[in-house]
Amino acid sequence: MNIVVLAGGTSTERDVSIMTSMMVCGSLRRNGHHANMIDVFTGSGKYKHSSEFFQEDNDLKKLADSMKEQSAGIAKLVEERERIGGGFFGPGVLELCQAADIVYIGLHGANGEDGKIQAAFDLMGIKYTGTGYLSSAISMSKELTKKVLVSEGVPMPKGISLKKGHKIEYVPYPCVVKPCCGGSSVGVSIANNEEEFRAAVEEAFRYEDNILVEEYVKGREFSVAVLDGEALPVIEIEPLEGFYDYKNKYNGATKETCPANLPADVAQKMQRWAVKACQAVGIETCGRVDMLLNEDEDIFCLEINTLPGMTETSLIPQEAAAVGMSYDQLTQKIVEISMNKYNK
Repeated sequence: MNIVVLAGGTSTERDVSIMTSMMVCGSLRRNGHHANMIDVFTGSGKYKHSSEFFQEDNDLKKLADSMKEQSAGIAKLVEERERIGGGFFGPGVLELCQAADIVYIGLHGANGEDGKIQAAFDLMGIKYTGTGYLSSAISMSKELTKKVLVSEGVPMPKGISLKKGHKIEYVPYPCVVKPCCGGSSVGVSIANNEEEFRAAVEEAFRYEDNILVEEYVKGREFSVAVLDGEALPVIEIEPLEGFYDYKNKYNGATKETCPANLPADVAQKMQRWAVKACQAVGIETCGRVDMLLNEDEDIFCLEINTLPGMTETSLIPQEAAAVGMSYDQLTQKIVEISMNKYNK
């Protein structure tokens, strides 16, 4: 198949997306597909015909490095694009996506994981990997996710949403402060007192105008991937220090164990909640549910990732490996079950 791998974008997770897309694209090529990656925002005007793009045997590492070099100037490019009234998609991107058999969405965060691109593709008849626009939009917002999952009986930490300019009269410490729609734990802080809380709120509001304040649950951190409606083995994440923030996620500062060292009944309960959470928001293809387990073995679901990372340190490839599925088999599976959506 001819496959476009969408990378980069404008979110705080741009560089993680580039790493994901580079690895996915290499895997798709090994699986026999004509795959190439392009930055969804900066695009490229060098291809006179789509066949040149799909047949290009380029060095993906060099392409990824080139995309990363552009990252520092993305904010300025966004301002310029908005000033001249340009759209989000870069030169040539939509034309290539329309020519593809399917688009592998390797994006993370805003303008990629939030349903906007999925909705645009639906209207244009472009096939893509992953879940649809509505489940993407709900899952991207931690506030909406909480409203949906709690109403479905899924256990989650107690918390409230807070808009910029509003005040909270009472905060139980410790608490967790996080942007509503951020990913990769960017802007997330743990506050133990009023001074730390004020700093945490200020940090979270740097990224968006809606944030969440939740009770701090002391416990072990886990994640469960759901692939085609079936839960993969539970993986435990143990940061060497602090919590599972951006630095620990992508700099190898964690110990990850899969299958997690848990009693069978607890692991199975986590898997059931993961499937339930994905069903509640309508996720198709795949998703990943992050969880906490306290000392009393109470489970708390934290959030749902609809486009989980596929980097060297990402969790889904590790969970798939635990059931004997290689990285290349995983990418092929994601393409196949995504195509099945359109054949029903």
